[in-house]
Amino acid sequence: MTLHEYWRIIRKRGWIVIVAMLLAAILAFGISYLQRDEYQATVDVSTVPARPDWGLGNTAKDLMRNFTANLKTPEVAAGVIARQQLDMNPYDLLANTQVEPDSSTFTIKIRVRDADGEMAKLAALGFADEFYEERTAYYAQLDKADRIEVKIRSRDIGYEQTQPKPRLNAIAGAVLGFLLGLAIVLLLTWMEADLLRTPDATERVLGVPVLGAIPRASKETGRQRDKETRRQGDKETGRVLQSQHSTTKP
Repeated sequence: MTLHEYWRIIRKRGWIVIVAMLLAAILAFGISYLQRDEYQATVDVSTVPARPDWGLGNTAKDLMRNFTANLKTPEVAAGVIARQQLDMNPYDLLANTQVEPDSSTFTIKIRVRDADGEMAKLAALGFADEFYEERTAYYAQLDKADRIEVKIRSRDIGYEQTQPKPRLNAIAGAVLGFLLGLAIVLLLTWMEADLLRTPDATERVLGVPVLGAIPRASKETGRQRDKETRRQGDKETGRVLQSQHSTTKP
């Protein structure tokens, strides 16, 4: 396709993309206000080997996956609820809790989501405390050189709102609408791919030069032609009537 044909498609169907973007953005913006408020609190727990030993360091990295799996249990969640006096079910708490190990920094990130930011903050700190006390009690039985030091990096944590985010959702909706509108335009263009609309397209498909083109008559030209046809018809009818009248005279 030539640039001229691309421009013709944009001029003819560009409005479809614009309308799809606007509708999707407005819909996403409206849906955002139907979402419930949700906040997230994050606490970092450090798990650093007691000595800078390559073997112990690799062991600590491997153990981080085990630490993460042990934290995501109903028993630990029940302990967090009892510790922080939270009014929720352990399984609901686990469903809203995310634990991620980062072996590059020897850090375990504990993220908790809740409709109440303070509740999320308390639950995240509760998981960190449960993990800290359990690991500290275990490593107290080992030689200090073989321990992995567990430490809560900071207890002074806050929380952030994760939903609703109307502006972000509207932007995402506009992008999705753009892609949808573009797909519709491409589909319509593909359905008309067999139609030859320009002389260049005709020459390219048929392989013969175009010598001329019959211009399309405008509506105004068509109306004038109809008026002229009716006028000629009225004149012809008048001549016939006049001729018949002259013939019938005595």
